[in-house]
Amino acid sequence: MIEQTLVLIKPDGVQMRLIGKILSRFEDTGLKISAMKMVWPDEDKARNHYPMDEEWAKNMFKKTKDAAEKNNEPLKYDNYEEMGKFVNDALVEFIQESPVIAFVLEGPSAIELVRKLIGHTEPKQAAPGTIRGDFASIETYVLANFKDRPLRNLIHASDSVENAKKEIALWFDKEEVHDYKRPGDNHAFD
Repeated sequence: MIEQTLVLIKPDGVQMRLIGKILSRFEDTGLKISAMKMVWPDEDKARNHYPMDEEWAKNMFKKTKDAAEKNNEPLKYDNYEEMGKFVNDALVEFIQESPVIAFVLEGPSAIELVRKLIGHTEPKQAAPGTIRGDFASIETYVLANFKDRPLRNLIHASDSVENAKKEIALWFDKEEVHDYKRPGDNHAFD
């Protein structure tokens, strides 16, 4: 029941000076920060964080195509492979634009809770009150496609227990993730 999840405040979140506002959203829910650091990722770390994955490319192509059709906008790419390679390379480049804030959050159902707090991947679809809905709502798949760049959506969060374990291990050494007690943790963490 107690989970850990990796969260990254991406370069756009750092550049927009949203670090404190984003961190406070998670702390206000009662989640515990178990690790945190500022990292300027090199290409190796960026490619390991964004490995090229066929299922991801198909899903991303479908979401982008659906958004383009809904808005009667052109789509530059004819297939998921071509678009997947472009977006993957662009994400790797984007995450290296500036430092990111990497942190591990811990708590009951942390992965689900964090993903609810950050909002929909496309900020335009994110509900008000979510991080993306409040701080990046003008960003869309269509705009990113038109500008030939990845979606700038402020934040990354692990989407499963399996991915959280892999991502935490990529960004943190074991001794950098801390176990400590806070007042009131007995009720939530035991």
